[in-house]
Amino acid sequence: MDHDAIARRFLQARFAAADTALLAGSTARGERTASSDIDLLVIGPAAMFDAGEDSRAATYAFEGEVFEVFAYTPEAFARWAERDLAAHRPLLLNMLIEGRPVRSGSLLEPLRARWRAVRDAGPRVDPHELDLRRYIVTDVLDDLRDAADPLERHVLAALLFDRLGQLLLLRHGRWIATGKHLPRGLRAWDPDRTARLADPLLAGDHTAFAVAAAAELELLGGRLQADFVR
Repeated sequence: MDHDAIARRFLQARFAAADTALLAGSTARGERTASSDIDLLVIGPAAMFDAGEDSRAATYAFEGEVFEVFAYTPEAFARWAERDLAAHRPLLLNMLIEGRPVRSGSLLEPLRARWRAVRDAGPRVDPHELDLRRYIVTDVLDDLRDAADPLERHVLAALLFDRLGQLLLLRHGRWIATGKHLPRGLRAWDPDRTARLADPLLAGDHTAFAVAAAAELELLGGRLQADFVR
């Protein structure tokens, strides 16, 4: 199926005034699954929107496909991109820089030139935020070690992997990843250390996973609990 052509027809039907549009996500990477939607970043004039709008995140059905659309004026794109950066998750910048253009207007290259260096520089994280995340990991690790209920242990182990994984990425100059992107981000950072966490978790050995998590926590500065001011 020619998703580029479908996307161009969708743009003409829904965002005809758009200057620039890029396919992103699994469609752009050639990794679509049966349930994949089409992620589309759209940038253009305010005429694309209803009066008073300058951005829209919405889902549309079109020609048997589901489009997840992120549409902005250039000014709104900058505002939302800065919010992503503050959260250490440059989702919009990844779409802009890595997406496949299906409409290349005058805005595309200037925007890429402006934001690529920002994205590639990595996150700027306040030391207190790293300490707060270490404090949270310490707390979840203790809860996992103390939990007796099997379901609670399962939930806490997953939570610990998430919180510790995000801390590891940030501490080593990487952007945060969540959901299915977290293991991908961790493996791209360090496949061996990721495996030391993942292997016992996948085996359901929560005790061994807690030991592996505690070892990683030590490398990050150790437990943080008493006297920490949140």
